[in-house]
Amino acid sequence: MKRTGIGQKVLVVIPARYASTRFEGKPLAMIAGKPMIYHVYNRAVKSKIVDEVVVATDDERILLCVEGFGGKAVMTSSRHQTGTDRIAEVAEKRGADIIVNVQGDEPLLDPEMISQAAGPLMDDRAVNVVTLAGRITDPADLVDLMNVKVVMDVNANIMFMSRAPIPYPKARKNYCVYKQIGLYAFRRDYLLRFAAMKQTPLEIIEGIELLRVLENGHKLKGVVTKHRTYSVDTPSDLVEVNRIFAKMKNDRGTHE
Repeated sequence: MKRTGIGQKVLVVIPARYASTRFEGKPLAMIAGKPMIYHVYNRAVKSKIVDEVVVATDDERILLCVEGFGGKAVMTSSRHQTGTDRIAEVAEKRGADIIVNVQGDEPLLDPEMISQAAGPLMDDRAVNVVTLAGRITDPADLVDLMNVKVVMDVNANIMFMSRAPIPYPKARKNYCVYKQIGLYAFRRDYLLRFAAMKQTPLEIIEGIELLRVLENGHKLKGVVTKHRTYSVDTPSDLVEVNRIFAKMKNDRGTHE
């Protein structure tokens, strides 16, 4: 793995819980014959800017799985309320400058997305936290509460995030909607500050953790990516991702 940010160490942390309320044991769910956490980890280590990739978990089964395929994993507290709290525990014990949160349910992650999230932090010391966003093209995604919609100012700073369909299309010309993608990056010192902040009212109401940044009056940089992902939130999502992997394999075989 090659680092391009001179003097800045980049650490990817993949939070992985076993006891998910919607899909228990999700990180170990099989995709194309391998556990999902393997696919996420394998894609993250292919990033050209990353120095280290670590899975942060509170379950020994996930720890043993990651170590079994040669990856790095650490046990973290079972008392954490969010994945970011789990990441902060890992970051506190490591000397990385930039911490990238890669969700453990993104088996179709493109490694370039890590560079896209970390890039503004490498280029501008004033940037403390970045999240990726992707354009919504399917009308169903606009009203899906699982998709967090984001609106940005002219400098790509995020103004607000909501599960509601924002902005409202009173004017249809140039109408475009973006959703948050579950990959974001922190400067280490800001991550530790963020984890120590109290949860904020809108964060709790919307169930969107990064609203805590905005509610405390801090800037949150948005980066639009053209890469598409497919999060595995439910068993039905797993079926669809396996279908996508099978199609990718067949397409490769067709062109060989």
